Amino acid sequence: MRGGGVALALVALIAISCCGGAEKRASAETLERESVSRVAKRLAGRYAHYDVVAYQSTDMKTLIISYGFTDLAVKNGKLTAKESFCHSEHRSDQPITTEMSDAATSAIKPVSTPVTVTEKNGRVRIQRPKTPTGIGIHLRDPAHDRLPTDPGDPRIADDDHDGNPGVTVHIKVTDAISGDLFIARREIFAYDVLGQRDGSLTGTVSDHSEQLIVGASNDMFKTKAEWTQHPDPNKSPIILKPVDKSWDCGRLMAERDRLFPPTPEVDW
Repeated sequence: MRGGGVALALVALIAISCCGGAEKRASAETLERESVSRVAKRLAGRYAHYDVVAYQSTDMKTLIISYGFTDLAVKNGKLTAKESFCHSEHRSDQPITTEMSDAATSAIKPVSTPVTVTEKNGRVRIQRPKTPTGIGIHLRDPAHDRLPTDPGDPRIADDDHDGNPGVTVHIKVTDAISGDLFIARREIFAYDVLGQRDGSLTGTVSDHSEQLIVGASNDMFKTKAEWTQHPDPNKSPIILKPVDKSWDCGRLMAERDRLFPPTPEVDW
């Protein structure tokens, strides 16, 4: 009987110990969720968005600088990010200029997506996952549908509404050599940012976008190049600056120089 009583006592102690550990873990997880929720509410709002993606191919180096907004919102207890774009600039190491209209840039409309929020030593970190988005082409499943190889594919759409298929990029080599390239793209980007003392979020952006040449006003522009992002993440920075929710693209570009660093040039 005594041995049985000891055994029962041990079982009881083990049960109490296990339950106590489970309760502690559950309590810690609840505190973590509550902490993330508080941080998410603090971060919610509109941010002026600036990012640079450095690309290189065998014969050209290029920077694409994008401006727009990131709207952070709390939905079902989670922080979500939604990007909208206003304007883009291109820089290269060759005497070639390329321009994309604001209508084409604003046609990039990534879906709102939950982001990962963590906080360590009082410093917040946000990681946005990839959300493939079609531009110049309507994909039923943007994450998995392959880009077509046929420029005549019926899914190709005039998203910048200029009367040409896909979206248009104007290219100028010299005064005598210029023209338009018509493209369809799957935009695939993600970013990782850290909170700064002034309330901004800064970090790096990664890009794995895909592109299809739909046509061109000059056949010389149809040459397909294999572009890859430069391996140094510091050459592809992103800056998010908190602004009032009433800001629009006109206000953003009017205050561009106050908000962001000078337009970078290819330096490698």
